[in-house]
Amino acid sequence: MQYPEPIAKLIDSFMKLPGIGPKTAVRLAFFVINMREDDVMEFARALVNAKRKLIHCSICQNISDHDPCYICDDSSRDRSLICVVQEPKDVVAMEKMRDYRGLYHVLHGAISPVDGIGPEDIKVTELIRRLEDEEVKEIILATNPTIEGEATAMYLSRLIKPIGVKTSRIAHGLPVGGDLEYADEVTLSKALEGRREI
Repeated sequence: MQYPEPIAKLIDSFMKLPGIGPKTAVRLAFFVINMREDDVMEFARALVNAKRKLIHCSICQNISDHDPCYICDDSSRDRSLICVVQEPKDVVAMEKMRDYRGLYHVLHGAISPVDGIGPEDIKVTELIRRLEDEEVKEIILATNPTIEGEATAMYLSRLIKPIGVKTSRIAHGLPVGGDLEYADEVTLSKALEGRREI
């Protein structure tokens, strides 16, 4: 049996979201159909507003509702330090720890030749332009510990070092509270590589 067209389109729309398969899409579609109309309208408005009102900060490329974003506009931040991350959600993760008081740069992806994504497809040019400011003393590369994230960090490191700006990479390894026996070989290798004297 086929679903009526409005339900089928709603299911297809949910399936476009990452991690949503056919069964979850059907469940979400029927959940929405059973919601109160006011709640559905509010949900739809939230989707449209997020798409229409969010922009990229002209400085750090993070998503924001005004330009420059709150972080770039904050005069108490350390302007000599830029933490480079792959996605806007990574900025939120870093900010949750409340230890970092520098600025950010969001690449909006990582270099992945297999997927046809090169340096020109992410916000590398915008980062290099920022380094013309003599105030920047260090770049912290906080890309993901994946093949793509590592390739991006290596590429950026080679690009930035000749400019004379210190380039560092966040440490990778075992999570606090983790057990050695459950760690994979790459994680253990990175933990050993990033060891420090105590």
